[in-house]
Amino acid sequence: MSLTKATKGDTPYQVRSLYRSLLRQGRQFAAYNFREYAKRRTRDAFREHQHETDERRIQELVQRGIKELQMLKRQTVISQFYQLDRLVVEGGSAGKEKGKHGGIVRQKEQGWD
Repeated sequence: MSLTKATKGDTPYQVRSLYRSLLRQGRQFAAYNFREYAKRRTRDAFREHQHETDERRIQELVQRGIKELQMLKRQTVISQFYQLDRLVVEGGSAGKEKGKHGGIVRQKEQGWD
């Protein structure tokens, strides 16, 4: 079912579907910071308007959300072209392996080797 052709009774379904789609698409960003920003921005926008009751205003917000989703899809495709190494907070490893257990130890760059 298309989000733009939902009937009046489908509005809650339509809004939940849009919310899930935005979160799912935001997870496609290659960069951790962009993924987190997309998640935070989506949650904040939906929380800001969670008590909206005017049907016309809700439909305007849904239409704006659909445009945001389309933009997000384009941006995530572009971000895939510029992938960097995973950050430590994502479970990526950085530094040089040292020690008995193969643990990762950060090496401070001195700049004069």
